[in-house]
Amino acid sequence: MTGNVNEERKIETEEVTAVAAPARARVEDAVEDSASETMGEKLERKRDYLEGFLQKKPEPVAPGDPGGELHDAVIAALQEIYDPEIPVNIYDLGLIYGVEVDSDSDVTVSMTLTTPNCPVAESMPAEVELRAASVPGVRDAEVVLVWDPPWDPGKMSDEARLELGML
Repeated sequence: MTGNVNEERKIETEEVTAVAAPARARVEDAVEDSASETMGEKLERKRDYLEGFLQKKPEPVAPGDPGGELHDAVIAALQEIYDPEIPVNIYDLGLIYGVEVDSDSDVTVSMTLTTPNCPVAESMPAEVELRAASVPGVRDAEVVLVWDPPWDPGKMSDEARLELGML
């Protein structure tokens, strides 16, 4: 604010008693040439659009990105590791929180265990690291063991719940 400090700011108000309703939208207003286009022409236009849509190829995914070949191969390797006490693989059990593959093909797996006192607390992370590192194309692998957020049965996949009779 510039000028004299004693200046008052004025707010003008306007009293309104009624507002006119907006005009309703009509189909005729939106489609200009609907009368000139025959049903066959309209069907052909839709067919052309659908044909082009169905023939479009998906964008290529980098091998290390989620959905990429290397990323999926690491996940497949992790799905071969089973919890010794529960007949479900550790990926579907929800113990793997993340798989990251960097541009040098180094893999970082974030994982947890069902409890800090888990009997395989010493051997499981080493096995995960070994399996991830053994995937062709992976240069190096590292496992980061995290406890936050803690594991709970809600992290299991539907397949794991079905296997354990929880569905």
